[in-house]
This record gives sequence, structure tokens and C-alpha cells, in this order.
Amino acid sequence: MDMGIVLHALAAAGYALLGMLAWRAVSERPEARVGTAERIGLAVVVLVHGAAVQQSMLGDGNLRLGFALGVSAALWLGLIVFWIESLLVAIDGLRLWLMPLGTLSTLLPVLFPSGRVIAHADSGWLRVHLAISLAAYSLITIAALHALLMASTDRRLHELSGPGAAPQGGRAGVFARLFDAMPPLLMLERLLFRLIWIGFVLLTLAIISGIVISEALTGQALPFDHKTVFTLLSWLTFGLLLLGRQVWGWRGRIALRWTLAGFALLLLAYTGTRFVLEVILHR
Repeated sequence: MDMGIVLHALAAAGYALLGMLAWRAVSERPEARVGTAERIGLAVVVLVHGAAVQQSMLGDGNLRLGFALGVSAALWLGLIVFWIESLLVAIDGLRLWLMPLGTLSTLLPVLFPSGRVIAHADSGWLRVHLAISLAAYSLITIAALHALLMASTDRRLHELSGPGAAPQGGRAGVFARLFDAMPPLLMLERLLFRLIWIGFVLLTLAIISGIVISEALTGQALPFDHKTVFTLLSWLTFGLLLLGRQVWGWRGRIALRWTLAGFALLLLAYTGTRFVLEVILHR
């Protein structure tokens, strides 16, 4: 069996185990924080996940990319960012969403192992472009997850402050208490815009390097295809969001909507395309 598939399966099992441990800890004590053992365990699983991505993309000497590998690589880099950020900011509750996503992202290459060999993969500039693109995609993915977390936390606060709010029991009560360990919304918002700024800079570099690569390989700087269109629309969306933040003080639900819209456009630019071609059309 392909080593990349084996390592992806091991990583999926590791994320699933960490997810179950996190849910158990929070169900028993909502304010439970990530312990040292759990943090070390996540680091080990992330390392296995990284080895799986490396083997699947470069194991046979060629550079392979596809829908499943793209999702796996993006979530891998995103989980690295989460692990580092968790050392600085109390965002422990986010792992309750990231562990299931990590499990899903590592199962996808097992279920859909096919990928296409990238032409001109021996080009150093192309590898740099792909690395920057994956980093930008991952940070924007984490920003979108933060936006969803903020929306859920905001909804929870409105429910608690609304008329007739009462303590919930059973599983509903456990799920409601998951937000008790979340940092304040203002802290989450600052973290969200920090991620968006870094992701926007990387996305800008990815577009610039993509133009250079395209010009060198095809003689056309900006090919008019859906990937280019959706990428530029995503870049424009995040650029307007950051401008609105600086000029008009955009925040709250407006910022969340723009973040999710920009992420959806970027998702369509690559992952959605590969999903349609590989899974639905079998091309």
C-alpha cells in the first residue's frame, strides 16, 4: 500500500482520538484547557500528517496535486498555525472543530488517492509559488473557521442574554458549555484580522508569483479561466474587507460575512474545481 495513504490513515486515527479526548474533557469540565500531554500528542499527529502530505505529493519523485491532497495540505498547515497560536492565545475551544476537520482532511486522500502530476515540477519558482499558495489558503481557511467560531459564540451570547433563557441539560447543555472556554469576542476578532492580514499578503505574493510562472511557461500573464477569476475575486474581497476595517471600522457580523465570502471564492478557485473534475467527472 502507498506510504502516503498509510500515514494519512494513521493521522486520521490520531485526530479522531484527540477529538474524542477533547470532547470528553469539555463535557466533564467546560473550562478544561489543553494539557501538556494533549499538546504533545497533537504535535506528533501533525508531524505524521506532514509526512503523509510529503509522501503523497513527492513520494514517487513527481509533484502531485489534487482535490483531496489540496484539502489535506491546507488543513495540515492550518493546524500548525493553530498549534502555535494556542501557545500564545487561549483558543483551546477551537480544537473541538479542528480535530474533526483534521480527521476528515486526512481521510480524503485515503478515499480519493488520485492526483495529477504537475508539469514543470522541477522548476524552483513553481515550487515556491505552490508553497506560498498553500500557506495563504491555509491561513484563510483558519480565518474562516475563526469567523464561524465567532458567529457561534455571538449567537450563544444572544441566547443567554435573551428573555426566557434557561440552563440546558443533556447533550444540548454540554454543547452550549463548549463556548464557555472561548476567549472574549474582541480577542477573537483581533486574532481573525491578524490571520486575514497575513493570509492577504501571502495571497498577493501567490498571485504575483503565479503571474511570473504563467508568463514564463505559457507567455500569458493572466489566463482568463475560472481559477484566475475566483482567486482575484477572493483577493479583492479580502482587500476591501481590510480597507473597510481601516477606513469605516468594519467589525462584527459585517467582517464575518466578508471573511466567509472571500473564503468561499478561494475554495471555488481550486478545491471546488478539483472536486468536480476528479470526483464527479472522473477527469
